[in-house]
Amino acid sequence: MIDTSRRQLLAMTGMAASLPFVGASAGASAIDPEALPLWPAGPPDRLAAPLTETFADQSHDPAHRDRFVTGVGRPRLIVCRPAKPNGAAVLLMPGGGYQFLSYDNEGVSQARWLNALGVTAFILLYRLPSEGWADRANVPLEDAQRAMRLIRANADRYGIDPHKVSAIGFSAGGHLAGSLATRHAERLYMPVDAADALPARPDLVGLLYPVVSLSAAFTHGGSRDALLGADAPDVERKRYSVELGVDARTPPCFLVHAGDDGLVPTMNSISLYTALQAKARPAELHIFSEGGHGFGVRLGPDKPASAWPALFRSFAASQGVMPRS
Repeated sequence: MIDTSRRQLLAMTGMAASLPFVGASAGASAIDPEALPLWPAGPPDRLAAPLTETFADQSHDPAHRDRFVTGVGRPRLIVCRPAKPNGAAVLLMPGGGYQFLSYDNEGVSQARWLNALGVTAFILLYRLPSEGWADRANVPLEDAQRAMRLIRANADRYGIDPHKVSAIGFSAGGHLAGSLATRHAERLYMPVDAADALPARPDLVGLLYPVVSLSAAFTHGGSRDALLGADAPDVERKRYSVELGVDARTPPCFLVHAGDDGLVPTMNSISLYTALQAKARPAELHIFSEGGHGFGVRLGPDKPASAWPALFRSFAASQGVMPRS
């Protein structure tokens, strides 16, 4: 189970061997993926000590990898192109409690089904806040903002429509995607190049079993503390709570949760949906009876929650950011 392996990794951090980066292999795209660095001269915010990027495989099965990434010192996009791009693009943000990135389950596997639809996928390898970065709470969002701008700046290169760029985030990656949806206009870093004149607002966001509130009783404490620190004051916890930042510019939101999620309570999705409704923002919420946490696209057809990719496609089509077929 993904729940168990995630908990195990938190106890294993630092024990795995450093692996070379091999990209989104195993058929994630019809075209070999490429890396697009976010920051040509290095990322903003001083790093306390050099990092060693590590891909720790939880499955130990080369045919079905389940790599968790830590030590991201070179934030970048892994570009997974479809054989026949249809103009739509999705920025993928893996979760991991802001302590690691679930690269295969919430990155490579997602890119695979999106590529099959003709959608160009970009997996974001973003900085983890507790790994020694100054201004720790903002480094993931800096990377996400820069990623959206770079995708749009390279729209011609990748054959995409800059007005059809969505973002999908999972768990803590859902918090990051939600933060991008509500804080896209905040200036968090000094402009680097012409790309930073472009909007960072996604045209639509999909949030899968997301961490939303960092101040409510139902928050996921591990994600909150990894992002803000264990002793962050309540005013900071509220500032980084997604549901409190919804406004008239928040893009359409698609939310999915399982009722038996034992890590991130469904009230996270419910509270955000309620806030979106209060601001009359387009939104769709699906809560399935079972699925647990971290299911990605792994559920079999016997599980109702396995329908979420088709539901997401339908919602994205209704908002004009993805073709219906």
